[in-house]
Amino acid sequence: MLDQESNGTQGSNVTQESSAEPTDAGVRSLRHEGKPQQVFKVKSKKLLLRLNLEKAKTSRDIIRPALFALLPIALVVGTFVYVTGGQIASTDNAYVAASTISVSTDVAGTVKSVEVVNNQPVKQGQVLYTLQSDSFRTSLAGAQAQLETVRTQVATIKASYKLSLAQIAQAQAELPFYQTAYDRQQALVKTGAASKAANDQAKHDLDVQQQKVLIAQAQAEAALAQLDGNPDQSLEDNAFYKQAKTAVENAQRDLEDTIVRAPFDGVVTNVNAIQVGSYLQAAQAAFSLVATSQMWVDASPKETEITDVRPGQNATITVDTYPGLVWHGKVDSISPASSSSFSLLPAQNTTGNWVKVVQRVPVRVLIDSTQDMPQLRVGMSATVNVDTQHPRGWPQFVLDLFGAHAKPTSGTAHG
Repeated sequence: MLDQESNGTQGSNVTQESSAEPTDAGVRSLRHEGKPQQVFKVKSKKLLLRLNLEKAKTSRDIIRPALFALLPIALVVGTFVYVTGGQIASTDNAYVAASTISVSTDVAGTVKSVEVVNNQPVKQGQVLYTLQSDSFRTSLAGAQAQLETVRTQVATIKASYKLSLAQIAQAQAELPFYQTAYDRQQALVKTGAASKAANDQAKHDLDVQQQKVLIAQAQAEAALAQLDGNPDQSLEDNAFYKQAKTAVENAQRDLEDTIVRAPFDGVVTNVNAIQVGSYLQAAQAAFSLVATSQMWVDASPKETEITDVRPGQNATITVDTYPGLVWHGKVDSISPASSSSFSLLPAQNTTGNWVKVVQRVPVRVLIDSTQDMPQLRVGMSATVNVDTQHPRGWPQFVLDLFGAHAKPTSGTAHG
């Protein structure tokens, strides 16, 4: 085989060498031999072209009927999808929101310690910062002492009332004796057996005893008034005791307000706004706390997209930061007015240069749960899809064509 290949190679080389310098006879012979080859090539091309045309015709004969058969099917499927679809109200004009508060306290004071750092997650009840509490402890001790004083005063008033009642009883018991002595002296004076001075003394003693009764009664009434007219009043029901106890409670609350705790789970921000030694006024904001437990999405769909949106409908939420993840929620509320209605300069549509603009109506969607999901942050862009359970239905012109007019809602004005 190697000899044949070598011979073939040598033969081809000889042919190439011989063709390098052809003679006139060789050229005529080559031209004569090339005509049948050209004719064969032309016939082969025509044959291939004919076969391709037949194949294309056969394909068209198959595809064309198939397309005509699929056209009504596509129309039916498309109509079905259109009529039964459209129940999802979707908008990408939505942003994650949560409860955000400025942490403050009701008392003024100097910052004693800051227990958190910036962007730190905190739990409900966790200490955030504290104020100097010495002055508040002193105020509490004074209020407690005053409460004990009032307790003693109430007991004294009760004892004074009982003493006044005893004095009244004693004075009233002695009053008949002085009345009898005075009557006797008057009888003796008429007969001349007693002097006028003795009669005057008896009259004076009777008047003094009567005044003792009146004084004791007045003292009893004063003590009873301090007991709110109820001599058997309990200590807790006494007005003076309530006032003193309220002072103690206020002092205790002020002392507790020197320790500021987180009202809910969240993340603290801008903590560097306060430092140890800073003086804070009452209700002055120290830093911010953003909730992480209860979050929602504030969406602003177009007014034409909320036709069938109702509170309580299920919704799915996707966040641009976490593609592929889905949160579930429910429509919580729909604003009674469009967003532009609350702007600083609302649109005045009564002017001559009026241009109709599609309004956006705020819709709040509560997120069911954020457990086992990435952390959401306030302000993240989101997309909300609300399942209205209300398909698009047939177009109005189709209903008009078949005479199936929609029934107007009661109370709807007709032009």
